[in-house]
Amino acid sequence: MKRITVFDTTLRDGEQEIGAAMNIHEKVAIARSLERLGVDVIEAGFPIASGIDFQAVSQIAAGASCVVCALARAKEEDITKAAEALKNAKNPRIHIFLATSDLHLTHKLRITRDAAVERAISSVKLAKKFTSDIQFSFEDATRSDLDFLRQMTRTVIGAGALTVNVPDTVGFLLPEETAAIFGAITDAAEEKAAVSAHTHNDLGLATANVISAIEAGATQFEATINGIGERAGNAALEEIAMIIAAKFDGRFCTGINTRLLSVVSDEVSRITAIPKAPNKAIVGENAFSHGSGIHQDGVVKCAGTYEIFPPCKVGRSALRIVLTRHSGTGAVRHVLKEMGIELSAANFDALFSRFMERAEKVKIISPQMLRNLAVSLR
Repeated sequence: MKRITVFDTTLRDGEQEIGAAMNIHEKVAIARSLERLGVDVIEAGFPIASGIDFQAVSQIAAGASCVVCALARAKEEDITKAAEALKNAKNPRIHIFLATSDLHLTHKLRITRDAAVERAISSVKLAKKFTSDIQFSFEDATRSDLDFLRQMTRTVIGAGALTVNVPDTVGFLLPEETAAIFGAITDAAEEKAAVSAHTHNDLGLATANVISAIEAGATQFEATINGIGERAGNAALEEIAMIIAAKFDGRFCTGINTRLLSVVSDEVSRITAIPKAPNKAIVGENAFSHGSGIHQDGVVKCAGTYEIFPPCKVGRSALRIVLTRHSGTGAVRHVLKEMGIELSAANFDALFSRFMERAEKVKIISPQMLRNLAVSLR
């Protein structure tokens, strides 16, 4: 079974979501939760960007047992600042990034491909003076010339990088395109370095693209809790972790304690003040809720009829029956039983009739509303 490294970037890329900026205390608290969750690498921040980022990386690094990573551009001042922030880390990693697409090289950096190669080599060699664990990211990799991407892969590995990261910076790829690129980069790496996938959700394909990358040879994925991040967000860690657990048992695995996913998800949502969509996969309020009468009848009899894994797998309580006008008699009986209420057949028929009348007027019948209807019939 291949162990996939989980690289969490909630505190760096995730924090770039508008309104998600965190203070030092909040970043440290989330980092501790991420370590309990079982992530392998915590990208704690971008030290040169701000004093808060520098201090947060320093404090997280000082107290963590897992790998703590700091981001740096391929510039001397960034790399030395990252190294300073990580000086007390038990397992420090410096993560260097440099654009490789002609679009970025020409219009943003205004350098040639040859200059990019030289900058990549010198930055990795500098970072190696501070730690052996160097990760190199090719910004806008998925819109880069593939031959140049192969060349850069061999170049940074030759200079000493232990991980090469291939970001789909603008969420541009389809899964089959992702598989092709990662197959090529995995071949170029020749097992001399880990290959990492970093995807964005601009087309709603971030999670699917990570899975394609893993199947094509990637041994690390980068994601955020709840999929937070710039624009449409990043790949959601909880989704990828559960796909690997539910669909690839025997082929791939992670060190994630999936039973803590809901707890950490709620914490990140609370601290960032970014609510989750009710129908958010894995950790949304409705992920294990049932409102259709047919579904409710099925899960009451056997949860597996409409749930692909038990809620406890991700730290949720038992199934949630939500009473609506779509609910049937089986669901109403179940909720009554849960409340310890027994009715005669005649009274139940009367109750259900009143329930349906009420459900036509309100979207959800709460347990208390159902209790009141039942009490009125006694």
